[in-house]
Amino acid sequence: QVQLVESGGGSVQTGGSLRLSCAASGYVFGHICLGWFRQGPGKARTWVASIYTGDGVTRYADSVKGRFTISHVYANTTTYLQMESLSPADTGMYYCAADTSRRGFCATLSGYYGYWGQGTPVTVSS
Repeated sequence: QVQLVESGGGSVQTGGSLRLSCAASGYVFGHICLGWFRQGPGKARTWVASIYTGDGVTRYADSVKGRFTISHVYANTTTYLQMESLSPADTGMYYCAADTSRRGFCATLSGYYGYWGQGTPVTVSS
């Protein structure tokens, strides 16, 4: 059983930055995939970024590529999402998720992720 707790959300103005954190506990052995998803007001939950702890390979949605950076620190089993140049389109609830199936790559569909945090809100005002 993996528990995920997000933090770091808040309100910023357009062009601002935030760093989200996802602390994992109940960690399984071996390498897993950790991802960030977001859900804007009245919108479906969409994949933002992911990192595979086995090789550190990262993937990003086109909408955040070049602005967001996902990273994972093994020492404290925490995954970060550094967000730069934020715009109102980035507003939403951000969720951390884990895929422990050890499939060797990170999927972009939420159904592949079996563990989810409670979310942390991000609001970007113009």
